[in-house]
Amino acid sequence: MKIYRSESLEKYLDDLAAKLPAPGGGSVVALVGALGVGLLSMVSNFTLGKENYRKSEKEIEKILRRSEDLRERLTELVEEDIKVYGKVTKAYNLASTTGEEKEARSQAIEKACKEALTVPLEVARFCREGLDLARKLVEIGNIRLASDVGVAAGLLEAALKGADLNVRINLKSIKDRNFAQEKIREVGILMENRLKIRDEILRKTEEKIGNS
Repeated sequence: MKIYRSESLEKYLDDLAAKLPAPGGGSVVALVGALGVGLLSMVSNFTLGKENYRKSEKEIEKILRRSEDLRERLTELVEEDIKVYGKVTKAYNLASTTGEEKEARSQAIEKACKEALTVPLEVARFCREGLDLARKLVEIGNIRLASDVGVAAGLLEAALKGADLNVRINLKSIKDRNFAQEKIREVGILMENRLKIRDEILRKTEEKIGNS
């Protein structure tokens, strides 16, 4: 498996655009999420040590620590999505001539798809958490970088929705309905009010830009 984090951005984009099974949408949403929280880290770093923001320093430090944890994990998930999707592809390519082969293939697909959806579900959790961090940061972060918090909010909401789509597409191949319903419930909770939160952040971003 290619380790894209040690490759150039151009290489990743070329492979993404090519007729290759991966990277695809699942990997992209993890990357977009990582970009979003990376912006939160940048804003936090440019806020810390500034006299005008001294009273919020401890909260900014907490945001920075968590945004960096999220950035590291989301970057790992870019690779993990490619890996698990490879298992799904392998399962679908299994022989299906005899009854036994068909059953074995069906079970392999079920297992691979269950594993595959764990990645976008984790991405969704982290992007939702990133949105919550952006909601705090737009209030107390460096006003000169308010636009970057707004950009982060847009990226994180888009990645969250993309992760939801990837969870649901994997669920279509899973026959275990109890498992599927539980995962739909989980991702549904993460999706609640996401647009409201994004729009709230963007509105406050506009206000900060107008006052800067």
